[in-house]
Amino acid sequence: MQEPTTLPFHKLGCGNRILLAFHGIGQDGASCFRPFEKMLGERYTIYAFDLYFHGLSLGVQSGVVTKQFWVEQVRHFLETEKIGRFDIAGFSMGGRFALATLEGFPERVDDVFLIAPDGVSEHPLYSLASRFAPARGLFRWSMKRPEAFFKVADVLQKAGLVNASLYRFTQQVLNTPDKRQTVYNSWVHFRDLRFDISALYQKASINNVSIYLFVGQFDKLLKPAAVRRLADLIPKNQYIQLKSGHTQLVEQAASWIFALFK
Repeated sequence: MQEPTTLPFHKLGCGNRILLAFHGIGQDGASCFRPFEKMLGERYTIYAFDLYFHGLSLGVQSGVVTKQFWVEQVRHFLETEKIGRFDIAGFSMGGRFALATLEGFPERVDDVFLIAPDGVSEHPLYSLASRFAPARGLFRWSMKRPEAFFKVADVLQKAGLVNASLYRFTQQVLNTPDKRQTVYNSWVHFRDLRFDISALYQKASINNVSIYLFVGQFDKLLKPAAVRRLADLIPKNQYIQLKSGHTQLVEQAASWIFALFK
């Protein structure tokens, strides 16, 4: 196993409480969680990490980020920074890391803020592209030669089979070789971060952890149905639907959390 190291992070805010924050795909910790610093910086000191293959972070030498590997990285960070209790926030792809952190340290967590999180369920396309070696090879090939991918997506969008906003988001995320490599690395290397949501929620409940789940009413990337498994478990007032698309959700969630603690 790779020796524990501390991921690059951006320290935002100056509050007495600690928040570990995990960004979405193609982002970095600072740009993703600036709205949290603006709205919540007096309550929290925010450690906004650059996840593997993003921002200032390098890849992961162990190949695949397993839960055991991740827990050791977080444990090393907590010991280095002398952190006891903390809260967690995860947006989109960062939801997988938020859930893995909660699963590993439930006795040290008070509140968890999941914003359009990956990891609650898994899209069949993700499973196909990341879990089977032949499909991973095809996925890698399509990211290196995206012309056919974009032609198919264009046809589907014009036929009304792909939502226009989702089509634009896909173009933005995949419009350079570096971005496509980041998507490939993230899908493939984070594939072992999978969760039994019922068991994880039970563990959180035993430890009095409050989970707040945010979704966007106009989010075409992660629709509310994708997190229904968790939404049905948590108290109704902790499942929040915001009038937002995917990219505005962090800012709107920050405003909601500010009002919660005001």
